[in-house]
Amino acid sequence: MPKKLRYFLEYLLVYGVFALFGLLSLDRSSALGGWIGRTIGPRLAITKRARDNLAHALPELSDSARGRVIDDMWDNLGRIFGEYPHLGDIRLYDGENSHVEVIGAEHIDRLRDDGKGALFFSAHLGNWEIVSLGATRRGIDLIQIYRTANNPWVERLIQRARAPIGGRQHAKGTRGTRHMLRALKRGEQVAMLVDQKYNEGIAVPFFGRDAMTTPAVAELALRFQVPVIPARVERLKGARFRLTVYPALELSETGDREADVRRVTITINTILEQWIRDRPGQWLWLHRRWPKE
Repeated sequence: MPKKLRYFLEYLLVYGVFALFGLLSLDRSSALGGWIGRTIGPRLAITKRARDNLAHALPELSDSARGRVIDDMWDNLGRIFGEYPHLGDIRLYDGENSHVEVIGAEHIDRLRDDGKGALFFSAHLGNWEIVSLGATRRGIDLIQIYRTANNPWVERLIQRARAPIGGRQHAKGTRGTRHMLRALKRGEQVAMLVDQKYNEGIAVPFFGRDAMTTPAVAELALRFQVPVIPARVERLKGARFRLTVYPALELSETGDREADVRRVTITINTILEQWIRDRPGQWLWLHRRWPKE
């Protein structure tokens, strides 16, 4: 099938599903997305990659336990898809009416008020868009670096859905890097998801095996002397979440920039690994994170 035709058919499918989800409430849309995800997802061929990743990363799990993780992963992914048309409806900092319990909001406030740049990092856990919402709803004009969808028509749909997040969004690549550099020079805040494979990165341990990892957070933090803030999202139940914003990492320097970048990147991977171990069913196990054996 020609690529343009395939992209057009994918666009029609995603557009139709987004339109359906948009007619429902946030809770019902999330629930329907979860049902679709866990019903169809485990039957897809790509699920084999998730099983292989789990077998290498968490060998202590039984086959049945891995099956439950995969079911939970597809449920979470389906819910995220259902929640995209409702990102503007997700309430934070609204007391008992909030969809998101926020821990560590004082760290966001400090970054907003001190006039200095900062780097948030997170992973594809829970609904990862909550990280950006947590910052922008607190008054930060966040620079968000993201990976674009391969299908440009689907990409436009996703960006339209992400518009209520606010802030400024830039795709990974040369232009995105330029925007990051300018933002940090101006004392602004940048957010990145750093758990996926980065072929041009450095090989550092992740679940006991070397994985190509972006050193960008470490390099930029050491270059601009800005804090690095871990931010974690957990799905609690349905369309309810917990966002935890942690204190800045300690970034002591030895004078050996290459060694310092590697050390900070290993620290970041260690943090991400612990988050994933805590909530394995909420991570994106479908990604080709490690090299083939």
